[in-house]
Amino acid sequence: MRFHLRKIACLSLLVLLLAACASSPPESVADICEIFEDRRGWYNAAKSAEQRWGIPVSVNMAFIYQESSFQSRAKPARNKFLWVFPGRRPSSAYGYAQALDETWQEYEQKSGNSRASRRNFSDAIDFVAWYNANSTRISNISNNNAMHLYYAYHEGNGGYQRATYSDKQWLVDIAARVQANSNRFAGQLDGCRRELDKNWFQRLIS
Repeated sequence: MRFHLRKIACLSLLVLLLAACASSPPESVADICEIFEDRRGWYNAAKSAEQRWGIPVSVNMAFIYQESSFQSRAKPARNKFLWVFPGRRPSSAYGYAQALDETWQEYEQKSGNSRASRRNFSDAIDFVAWYNANSTRISNISNNNAMHLYYAYHEGNGGYQRATYSDKQWLVDIAARVQANSNRFAGQLDGCRRELDKNWFQRLIS
């Protein structure tokens, strides 16, 4: 009986450790090849989102890098009450994609992914690609124009069409950084995508 309980405890600890590893960010978040080499499942999810929605992997990954640095439980910092005490968070943004409650619910309904989780990377990158695909359709933004797609992601397509981003220099700076990261990721991916596309047997004999 004691051995059985010990075995259960060890298995429970292993499950917890594996869950912690799965939700922790990759060691190198600035190199898309290292990210996908470390998380092969992420590459498959990113590729599936690209194929489903027509938005390049590099664009969607640049968004998640900007929004959460690949942290599964990311939330906006709390506002300060009386300059010292933690107050309410400025929004309901949560998870890899920092998706708002209302927008995430819309995604669940319209994408058919009704059991999606903002803490799940596969769901999060599919959400980003879905949102960006809507922006290309609604606001006629090119699918590789990460800067303007990010404006629409942050301001909504209505705000984007009214150019509400134009008087927010901080947002202009961030969107430029998203574009630069997307460009860098695209260049990195060009050099490793063939290797990432190999199955386990092809990697074994190569």
